[in-house]
Amino acid sequence: MDNSFPEIKKLFGFGCMRLPMKGTEVDIEQFKQMADYFIDNGFNYFDTAHGYIDGKSEKAVKVAVSDRYPREKFLLADKLTEPYFSKEEDIRPFFRSQLELCGVEYFDFYLMHAQNAKNFEHFKKCRAYETAFDLKKEGKIKHVGLSFHDSADVLDNILTTYPDVEFVQIQFNYLDYEDPGVQSRKCLEVCKKHGKPVVVMEPVKGGSLVNLPEAAQKVYDETGSGLSNASYAIRFAATQEGIRVVLSGMSDFEQMKDNVSFMKDFKPLDENEFGAIAKVTGIYKGLDTIPCTACHYCVEQNHCPMNIMIPEIFSCMNTRKIFNDWNQKMYYENVITSGDKGKASACIECGGCENACPQHLEIRALLKDVAKEFEG
Repeated sequence: MDNSFPEIKKLFGFGCMRLPMKGTEVDIEQFKQMADYFIDNGFNYFDTAHGYIDGKSEKAVKVAVSDRYPREKFLLADKLTEPYFSKEEDIRPFFRSQLELCGVEYFDFYLMHAQNAKNFEHFKKCRAYETAFDLKKEGKIKHVGLSFHDSADVLDNILTTYPDVEFVQIQFNYLDYEDPGVQSRKCLEVCKKHGKPVVVMEPVKGGSLVNLPEAAQKVYDETGSGLSNASYAIRFAATQEGIRVVLSGMSDFEQMKDNVSFMKDFKPLDENEFGAIAKVTGIYKGLDTIPCTACHYCVEQNHCPMNIMIPEIFSCMNTRKIFNDWNQKMYYENVITSGDKGKASACIECGGCENACPQHLEIRALLKDVAKEFEG
């Protein structure tokens, strides 16, 4: 376990993006019950953002946590999100409104939210990082970090540009570990290179690693451990070197009890458990509808004149089909096809990619399927 931020009591944090709901409103009483159980069992890290649950997460944190506990009993992370500021002068008023909504006088952790190559330019132009560093000097923020959704080289550039960033929050789970779009392992390596502790989001991939295909479920059942599917996913992340806290977006009290049961006295995965996860990952990979190996031959040496990131786009399509994952459309639009990277529909059908593909995939036809899925 990374020993940064000793004020974080344990490896496990409460992500407040998927709180219990009653219809369209947060189930405050159940959230209180969950927060109480979380704190009573020695945990103290809560994570929110202004846009979570249509703006209801911060307010719910105030009612369930800030109004009911002395400030030293909990740590709170919040975020600066692109849609809520168009110029530097907008940031401080927005920040003050977040403090008020959460019912606190400072944030323990404050993140530049959902950074990628495109929106990073907006954050730079508006001096968002500099403003956060100033707020830290004023005691309104204890630690400045960023959350991230892009390739490892983009993360490397951001951390090189702003070396005073103290921590990084990345999407990290065993299925995305070698994924060419999400690049969990590569992003973790960049964080290690820069000496930044890591906060993990999406350790169970939005719940997808809880509801497993039958063959994958059989692998875990045959271990005889009696542990939940979530335990394998969360502990996989927590076992990695450099991880400081793993967030879980728990949406009911039963999920809270389960997560606490294996994270209160955390034990890293053993060899057999890693083996089971490898088998489950292999089963998922076998379900891919596009058998791309991500060798990148199709895009190297100018084989694609339209700069379409073909392997990353195919990985995104596969994840969409396997999990019906809403997050993949965001990745497609804001990461994989952002900037000068072409969309699937930009294909001019020159055939250069197919000539280079060792798997002999009908790439041009597959790109039309992708365009229909994400652009149609």
